[in-house]
Amino acid sequence: MHETLIRDFAMDGRVAVVTGAGSGIGQEAACVLAEAGADLVLADINADGLAETARLVRERGRTAAPLPVDIADRSAVDDLADAAVQALGKVDAWVNGAGILHPFAILEAEEATLDRLLNINLKGTYWGCAAAGRVMKPRGGGAIVNISSAAADNPVAALSGYAMTKASINMLTRTAAVEFGSFNCRVNAIAPGFVETALVAGAYCDEQGRIDPERREAFLRDRAAATPLGTTGRPRDIALAILYLVSDASRFVTGQVLRPNGGVVMP
Repeated sequence: MHETLIRDFAMDGRVAVVTGAGSGIGQEAACVLAEAGADLVLADINADGLAETARLVRERGRTAAPLPVDIADRSAVDDLADAAVQALGKVDAWVNGAGILHPFAILEAEEATLDRLLNINLKGTYWGCAAAGRVMKPRGGGAIVNISSAAADNPVAALSGYAMTKASINMLTRTAAVEFGSFNCRVNAIAPGFVETALVAGAYCDEQGRIDPERREAFLRDRAAATPLGTTGRPRDIALAILYLVSDASRFVTGQVLRPNGGVVMP
């Protein structure tokens, strides 16, 4: 590969914050950014997963600063930004990867469950954008990536609360791109299609929480059949898209929703 192309995607000398880094897409994003040369500040409420991600980042020769954080707490997210600057000197990229999935029918919705979805998925991303923008502005820019979902474009029964948060993230992304563009901070979102992670494992687990291999195979087969490509996503598919959006390769891209989804929706 030509060295100029490598430079476009290189993250050498840069610092990235990844929330939701303890598992799934967040963990893989941290690993890919480390492979590209970034040092990482890792945030998650899952301490064990956070420790494992830190190990994987260090295994790739980069610095990892793991910090247990509840992103639903605005002050904790602000503290995360300050801790990142204190630990590694700056923040060049911020990935709002933390989120939850809780299916329920509208007629059966409980206020506490809906509030939890809003607090983590939407408000957590909102405070992440605000904290990232605050520490990036004095340095003259950076890149923020929010994790949306194909559910924002495709209505699915029992996903009203989840889809609502993700659709809101799309508009938050556009608005933040307008507000932050004046100090050269790019804000984009990624809306994945189906990706097998612990977030969706409940769909094929038995009553004891153990994975049922036959149910899993059938579930994945159905998800794959719903896409023109006839396949499902992997965390690395999304992590590579994140790398594009935080690297110089996307210097002219802001306010966009990138959809690595196998073609399941084409808005």
